[in-house]
Amino acid sequence: MNQHLGSSFDDFLEEEGRLAETEAIAWTRVVTFQITQLMAEQNLSRTAMAEKMSTNPATIEALLDMQNGSTTVQMLEQAALVLGKRLRIELV
Repeated sequence: MNQHLGSSFDDFLEEEGRLAETEAIAWTRVVTFQITQLMAEQNLSRTAMAEKMSTNPATIEALLDMQNGSTTVQMLEQAALVLGKRLRIELV
């Protein structure tokens, strides 16, 4: 009998000790996608974004790479501010 039958995927991830990691990756990807969309809407190139964030284009490439696991909350907030937005993180 499958011990996970009837349980949620979140339950499975929690049992495996991977829920927090998985959720953090998912939220980072969502925000990265939103940043990419806002940049497109504002016709802001990656080079221009780097200039506005006082960084180099390689940092923006890393920020927008959804597979990159080194994106920090500080980088996301800085990008959001450049785009006229704020990053909101809350406990639920």
